[in-house]
Amino acid sequence: MPRLLPAPGPQRVLAASNFVYTVGSGLYLTAGVLYFTEAVHLPADQVGIGLGIAGLLALALGVAVGHLADRCGARGVYAGTLLVQALATAGFVLADGFWPFVLVICAAAAAKAAGTAARSPLIRHYGGARPQEFRAYLRAVTNVGISLGAVGAGWVVQVGTLTAYQLMVVVNAVAFVVAAALLLLLPPVAPVPAAGGPRWTALRDRPYLLLTALDGIMAIQFKVLTVAVPLWLVGATSAPHWLISGTMLTCTVIVVAFQVRASRGVDSPAAGGKAYRRAGVAFLVSCSMISLAAGIPAWAAATLLISAVVVHTVGELWHSAAGFEVSFALAPRHATGQYLGVFGLGAGLAEALGPGLLIALCIGWGRPGWYAVGAMFALAGLAAPLAVRRANPGAVEGQKLSVNAVQADLIARRPRTEP
Repeated sequence: MPRLLPAPGPQRVLAASNFVYTVGSGLYLTAGVLYFTEAVHLPADQVGIGLGIAGLLALALGVAVGHLADRCGARGVYAGTLLVQALATAGFVLADGFWPFVLVICAAAAAKAAGTAARSPLIRHYGGARPQEFRAYLRAVTNVGISLGAVGAGWVVQVGTLTAYQLMVVVNAVAFVVAAALLLLLPPVAPVPAAGGPRWTALRDRPYLLLTALDGIMAIQFKVLTVAVPLWLVGATSAPHWLISGTMLTCTVIVVAFQVRASRGVDSPAAGGKAYRRAGVAFLVSCSMISLAAGIPAWAAATLLISAVVVHTVGELWHSAAGFEVSFALAPRHATGQYLGVFGLGAGLAEALGPGLLIALCIGWGRPGWYAVGAMFALAGLAAPLAVRRANPGAVEGQKLSVNAVQADLIARRPRTEP
């Protein structure tokens, strides 16, 4: 990475809080489901139902809490969501049945979604002239933190005792408390005065909602490497099973090393639309390569899968950079939390619906399903530049005005001849 730490001050505090938070999140992301199935002994189908309910609740809450952060101050609201998430996570140790599990997992998921929306005004306020680039830096930090948390979760799964799993839960909750405490080092952010007009402007902004939907379709790509590729690798290819970890490690290293650099070139909504388009093409190519890994020798399948993961991750860099740019640049400053909460709806739906869709197409249908998924990504990417132009018509008008200004300047500079 060009720089390992941001400049001292609010950016470094936010990065430190994000790092501690994601180390705790890495523990849960890796072994959270196993905690409920192996330690609490809940049936897997009940765990799936509970996670689905929690996901739907989280979708509904993100926009409301983002609006609250705009109106009441983002630092306090964000810290509050972290504390709620800590309490809900600690409650996992008391969840000894289905309904207690649903209660705590809904509280945790809702607080997580609310925190993502509430953090957005902080990123915009302290992110400097290019908050999108700082958001990309935080994503790189997130990957480092989750990777470290996954290492700890690996130890928990290897030990496999109830005590080990409960220790994981406690450490996770403590990490959220520490992340909230670090926010106290930030100067408070004054609420931005609301502009006139309807209260829920983001939900009335149709071009922004269209971009949210397109980004949500493309966000299904985040589940390709965590859901579809492992199942495809084990069930349809002769590649060694340890390659599942290799694919995730490859993706993580590329994101940590290049996400900030990739975001620097995406510095306007129009550039974001083009980055979406490039990402869609990259996902189409990678899905096609993954489909071809079936029915060939193990060494060839492994080589093809790793190559596909590299291509896919390059697309992921472009997709993430595009999302950072358009979501911030097209959101009015007085409603950053509300708009970013709306933009998160697309990723939330992808989180809820993506695994089932990928399993049905890529695993159930087989090789043609991979082509269908790749085409879906490519079409969404192709539609993105048009959607950006609809959401940001002033950019086109601004270009026309700039051209007119240049023409007027050239006319004014012409040497005048005497009649």
